[in-house]
Amino acid sequence: MKIEEIRNEHLDEVYYDITHPSGLKILVMPKSGYSGTYAIFATKYGSIDTLIPQKDGSYKSIPEGTAHFLEHKLFESEDLDAFERFAKTGASANAYTSFDRTGYLFSCTGNFKQNLEILLDFVQHPYFTQQTVEKEQGIIGQEIMMYKDVPDWEVMFNLFREMYHEHPVRIDIAGTCESIAEISADMLYDCYNSFYNLGNMVLAIAGNVNIDDITEVIESSVKTDGGEKIKRKNIDEPREVKSHYVEEKLSVCTPQFMLGFKEAHANPEVSAKHALAMDMLLDIIAGQSSALYKRLLEKGLINTSFSYEYFTGFCYSAVLFGGESSDPKAVEEEIKKEIASLKANGIDRKIFSRTQKKLYGRMIMGLNDIDEIANNMVLSYFDGEDIFTDFEVYKTITPEYLEELLKNSMENEYSVLSVILPIE
Repeated sequence: MKIEEIRNEHLDEVYYDITHPSGLKILVMPKSGYSGTYAIFATKYGSIDTLIPQKDGSYKSIPEGTAHFLEHKLFESEDLDAFERFAKTGASANAYTSFDRTGYLFSCTGNFKQNLEILLDFVQHPYFTQQTVEKEQGIIGQEIMMYKDVPDWEVMFNLFREMYHEHPVRIDIAGTCESIAEISADMLYDCYNSFYNLGNMVLAIAGNVNIDDITEVIESSVKTDGGEKIKRKNIDEPREVKSHYVEEKLSVCTPQFMLGFKEAHANPEVSAKHALAMDMLLDIIAGQSSALYKRLLEKGLINTSFSYEYFTGFCYSAVLFGGESSDPKAVEEEIKKEIASLKANGIDRKIFSRTQKKLYGRMIMGLNDIDEIANNMVLSYFDGEDIFTDFEVYKTITPEYLEELLKNSMENEYSVLSVILPIE
């Protein structure tokens, strides 16, 4: 194994970049004085990956929701499932499937080596049978139906379905009852062998650990055969949205909304500088110290549920605002007025400076949270960066850069308002 120490003198932080012969990347940030440890074993495979690359360069279609289904099934074995094994060591374990990755994780305050062995074992040794697959189809089918009654979930996917024509980000991460009915044990093995090759994965660990313990477990527990990172097929998504407004009625007391602005894509993925600048821009527009936020609160148009996000991944990006409101269309109008004002008048330099310092401080604070460290190491690696990249890039953002960015973003023509209304 190749082990490289990556040190940032300015931040006074260090992590270790380990490359295993299989192609697996292991990223470790020891944190002295911490009692706990957090580890994630992740693959670059999420709900948007509905195509499996073939050796001849073609792609084979797989049912929507397969990545999430595979995540559920991977905890099973012929004997004891992984959750039961972790429970015996006192560790807390979980997993997630997002749009573009799947992660398996644990946190613990003891028995670290044993827990790491469990994590590496069950993720590398899948066990699927047609009988257990059919059982899981019923369980996940119920989960899918349940989510249809969750306002937060529905308001978001209703938005995506109106915003995107072709991109699979518009599809529920769990798929549909119809799509998961197509999944078989052989199909799961096919997906596993493609996307769970070790060259397409990363192991990130932060907390009370030392390198010797980790390398010892890695040498005994990680397979030597690997693979290569999966190359996704570019998605040809039209610039236009399907409609500007969508609503649904559910059992809610107060209407919920999500306002989205679809972005164009010259490249499959946005740069780190673009993403960080958009985060800063959104804080200036709608952060809790902004004029817009205070105005919306004073008018009673929002409450503390109000939030915003720069939502981006492979061949998609959008600016999102959401929360509860008695008058979502009035909120939409106020947000659009504020954006237009900033475009016309530029960004106040004092506000820019204050926001830049605040967000940089928040990034620094993140280095004290082992959960956040491990997750950020995973994200950075899949983005082709390291965990220190954002700190250096952030310093290069100027007010002029934000103003130029603003000119070509958050355009009304490419906006969608999604609303969940109470049942009358």
